[in-house]
Amino acid sequence: MCGIAGFWDASHAFSAEDGGAIVRRMTDALSHRGPDDDGHYQDAAAGVALGHRRLSVIDPTPGGHQPMASASGRYVIVFNGEVYNHHHLRRELAPLGATFRGHSDTEVMLAAVEQWGLEAAVKRFVGMFAFALWDRRERTLTLVRDRLGIKPLYYGWVGSLFVFGSELKALRRCPRFANPVDRDALCLLLRHNYIGAPHAIYRGIRKLPPGTWLRMDQGMAASRVDAATLATRVQTYWSAREVAQAGVADRLHLSDAAATDELEKLLLDAVGLRMEADVPLGAFLSGGVDSSLVVALMQAQSMRPVQTFSIGFHEKGYDEAGYARAVAEHLGTEHHELYVTARDALDVVPKLPSMFDEPFSDSSQIPTYLLSRLARGQVTVSLSGDGGDELFGGYERYFKARAIERGLDWMPAGLQRRFAHSLSHRPGFYESLLAGANRCVPARIRLRRPRSKISVLASMLDAGPQEQRYRLLMSHLRDPARVVLHAEEPPTELSHPVLGPQVREVFERMMYSDLVSYLPGDVLTKVDRASMAVSLEARVPLLDHRVAEFAWRVPMRQKVRGGEGKWLLRQVLYRHVPRALIDRPKKGFGVPMGEWLRGPLREWAEALLEPARLREEGYFEPEYVRAMFADHLAGRVHEGGRLWDVLMFQAWLRETRRPDARPREAVATACGTHAPAGF
Repeated sequence: MCGIAGFWDASHAFSAEDGGAIVRRMTDALSHRGPDDDGHYQDAAAGVALGHRRLSVIDPTPGGHQPMASASGRYVIVFNGEVYNHHHLRRELAPLGATFRGHSDTEVMLAAVEQWGLEAAVKRFVGMFAFALWDRRERTLTLVRDRLGIKPLYYGWVGSLFVFGSELKALRRCPRFANPVDRDALCLLLRHNYIGAPHAIYRGIRKLPPGTWLRMDQGMAASRVDAATLATRVQTYWSAREVAQAGVADRLHLSDAAATDELEKLLLDAVGLRMEADVPLGAFLSGGVDSSLVVALMQAQSMRPVQTFSIGFHEKGYDEAGYARAVAEHLGTEHHELYVTARDALDVVPKLPSMFDEPFSDSSQIPTYLLSRLARGQVTVSLSGDGGDELFGGYERYFKARAIERGLDWMPAGLQRRFAHSLSHRPGFYESLLAGANRCVPARIRLRRPRSKISVLASMLDAGPQEQRYRLLMSHLRDPARVVLHAEEPPTELSHPVLGPQVREVFERMMYSDLVSYLPGDVLTKVDRASMAVSLEARVPLLDHRVAEFAWRVPMRQKVRGGEGKWLLRQVLYRHVPRALIDRPKKGFGVPMGEWLRGPLREWAEALLEPARLREEGYFEPEYVRAMFADHLAGRVHEGGRLWDVLMFQAWLRETRRPDARPREAVATACGTHAPAGF
């Protein structure tokens, strides 16, 4: 795992000497992603500079140093990630005349491009990657991102420079960086708690979407084609939509046993490929289905105990470390466990704006970082179980959303709209009805906060098609443009679904939505930034693209059965781990953010949400934000998630605009003025 950055100065606004200094500043900002080595390349005649920071995992010798030139000298690459099938490709390329100086996957990638061309080569790569390829002969710079968006890649314009990098902090190191905040993108943060590709928090900057590349030529670089126009030049080499539609059209017709055999074989290969490393390797283990399966398949292929890692919390309702311990004991791993306190977690908060680099507000970012830090004490590479829910129907919300669809199916669209209007305009009447009903039922099944339930029901009825109802279910705010000043929310995959009619199953339509939005925008971003903050490489074998393609061919009866998701994954796991150790309700990797904002984080939040500050900065409607905060503090409504969205932007804004303000120390001081809330 590494960090990459670079630019194309087609107008030659900077001398070669200045250009070298710029690219070094850019890669210095990414030292956490690659603490072992750095390298730089310039094509002064073209005005191109490439930079690399290296975390040495495969071939840590100088033979793996980047930027790396191809054998012919035509191509130069900077690469972040791993191509796991490089040994197979090397054996295929050698008889065709390819020669190799070292043992890195980077050298194999270059040989593959020279032999087969970029598009054919990329389609052969099994792995996670974001790379920039400079073609010295054709004078083109191509940016490429892996199929499922495991590795990040930003691009765009800073003044006259076309720039790219693994993180925004590298781009901010460019001279006279002054790109303003994109208020439209800020709307996406308040809706989803992340800003999904192709959008980014700065105007003029974009994220390269998963499964695509962007090729810049001399004319485009010289004419400074704007970022929005550049986005139209992005080409797709692997499409999740096409995979989903093709899979549904060509279902597997296998018995349960045969399907389990086939998936186990595929997963053993995916996990085995990701166990190659010239440095210590381990795995995250929560004790859930996905991480337990990954660890079980690792241990089945390892001659010694696999190192596994989990964290626990003392607070009831947040601790699953005991489950992980039981699985580790059964599999015989070398298990490492750390119980963290509320203070440990709160101490992470000041680091988040710099760590995530772009406003990001999934609060499970905190335990993910703590887990990564624990693992990094022993290993350099750790496998994780991300992706199983999106591919095999594991989220509980899928069942809730399907229940909503079934509950509304009987009602004609016109009646739904009229009922929604009634609920919206007479909430007090319906609230009193629900309050009366609550008095007549046992306390354990009474509705909490009935007014908010009425509001949600009204929105669901008024939303329209199923995809829009799911978007609403996945939203923090239903209309963020009312809160972000002078903004218009941009369309996304969730707001404008494009799946074909052959994908009719409600579960699969939701799984597709998550695969192209929530997974890369939230889950994979969280894991990448948290692990890279401690220079740990995280690998995700369930997101091998071959597994994804197989999963879409699996019929729904082998994904969801008996009211339980991930049925087929479970069958593979039960061959390695007793059912009794696994079968239990799924829990999230959460923290008590609502309680913290009423307690140890209150002073910090008060400072960031101070009315005069909100008015001066001019991004949010102050009255709305302050009312939300007041309602939360009074306990009238639980607004921890929505407040965290605003607070993470405010903290990020302070960190990026006022680096001299020492925000981290300020937050730590604020946190220390109260006794930590129980975890």
